[in-house]
Parts: sequence; structure tokens; C-alpha cells
Amino acid sequence: MNISIAIERLIFDGISIPQRHRAQVQSACEAELTRLLAADGLSFDIQTGGMRKTVQGGVLEVKPDEAPQVLGKKLAQAIYRGIGQ
Repeated sequence: MNISIAIERLIFDGISIPQRHRAQVQSACEAELTRLLAADGLSFDIQTGGMRKTVQGGVLEVKPDEAPQVLGKKLAQAIYRGIGQ
């Protein structure tokens, strides 16, 4: 099965990600989301062409000194919850 996900933008409310960390956050997010999708798949409605204009990922608990890789992983987990496994 091929899965294609297009994320146009991510909105972080109340958190500032330094420019130098953004690529690391993105890379970690993509890796974790790929892992989750490969391991647990997608809900039936998404598999059959369902689309979501937005995904509510909920609240992420982020520590001020958290590594970009950890933030990316948490973000992917929130996205995965939001697409409704």
C-alpha cells in the first residue's frame, strides 16, 4: 500500500522553533509518522480517499530545552492521533 500525505503547514501556538531547528523537527516528524503508519496503518475512511482539511493534534507538552528530534516525534504522534487511527 502506498500512502501519500501532504502537510501544507504546521501551526505552533505558544511555541517558537528556532530556524536552525526546523529541519530537524521536520525530519523527526516525518520519520515518526512513517513509522506509525507502517506499524499501525490508517483508519478505513482515510484509506478509501477520505481527506481532512485540518487535523487537530491536541495539546503537546513541550519543555523549553527539548531536543528538536523529540519535538518532531511528539508532533508526529499528535498528527497520527488527529487523523483518527
